Amino acid sequence: MTKHIALALAALALGTLPQAGHTQSRGIAGDWTTQDGRAVVTISRCGSAICGRLSRILADTPDGPPVDENNPNPRLRNRPVQGITVVSGFDERNGNVWRGGEIYDPESGRSYNARMTLNGNRLEVTGCVAWGAICRTETWTRR
Repeated sequence: MTKHIALALAALALGTLPQAGHTQSRGIAGDWTTQDGRAVVTISRCGSAICGRLSRILADTPDGPPVDENNPNPRLRNRPVQGITVVSGFDERNGNVWRGGEIYDPESGRSYNARMTLNGNRLEVTGCVAWGAICRTETWTRR
């Protein structure tokens, strides 16, 4: 009886390995829901770097689709935020950490030096100012 239990446990463990490997092999590319649940960012390869665009707005606004009203470029302030690139230039990778890029915050109109850390189905996105002295991290979830 104990031999059957051991075989069943071994089969169960082996059955979960491909799934775990599959999740890891997907890498950073894909759709990620932002921490506040208001948007989806689609991350993909852009040439030799990693980038991401705001592919879907999940939260309704009373004035219609949100626009990039705080953009420092006045000509871009009326463009819809859906579809804009918010993650760009990540060309340095060390294991599950991507560096060398920046993240754009349409709510403030500011861009920040950033890094991204992949932890399974969670992506920690950290934006920094003042040469990395002040940072804020959000956790995005794979869709």
